[in-house]
Amino acid sequence: YNRSIRYSVMELPFFGWLDNVPEFAQDPLKVGIRGLASAAINAKVDFSVDLQWGEGGYDDVRFLQARAPKQPPIVIHPVTGDPTWFCNVHSHSSKLRKSREDVYGAERFEDGASQINKSDMFFGDDGDISEEELKHMDDVTVKNIQYVKMSEGDVVLLDNYKCLHGRNVFDGTRKHGVAWFEGWEGEEEMKAKYLSKSEAVMV
Repeated sequence: YNRSIRYSVMELPFFGWLDNVPEFAQDPLKVGIRGLASAAINAKVDFSVDLQWGEGGYDDVRFLQARAPKQPPIVIHPVTGDPTWFCNVHSHSSKLRKSREDVYGAERFEDGASQINKSDMFFGDDGDISEEELKHMDDVTVKNIQYVKMSEGDVVLLDNYKCLHGRNVFDGTRKHGVAWFEGWEGEEEMKAKYLSKSEAVMV
């Protein structure tokens, strides 16, 4: 909890060609590429992204990994005031994702965008989360999973502050539509109701 967590939001797996560049020119090129990519990405997103060089990814080649700012793993629910485990370790950890592939099969990437969107998790100081720590979080999460079988046309609404959500492996192309809602009718009344309950319990 003290170290916070941080997740990578994308990987740019386009830089294997750097290995064929003379060694003396590689570092200056990497600095220039990182600067240009950082400026382009940060102009498109509403949070600061830090780009870091890495190797491995899909084809064991160089890639640029975009990491979001560090955040606490627990937040306070905006309505109930309850502490809530609110981070993406279980769904975005590359190690846990690979272990799920052993059970459910590998994800089927249909296009380059799926590769770019590959994610991973780290501590807020960029340290690796140990396998023991990941296993503990995975065990707790799996024990509380509720599966929802969906058919074409189904819609599921979830409170992101109260539950994790994810998807299993499936055939076909993933089409991800996102909508953000700011407030709702009766929001203030609901908050007042929970606040009065909390005060009654404290008394």
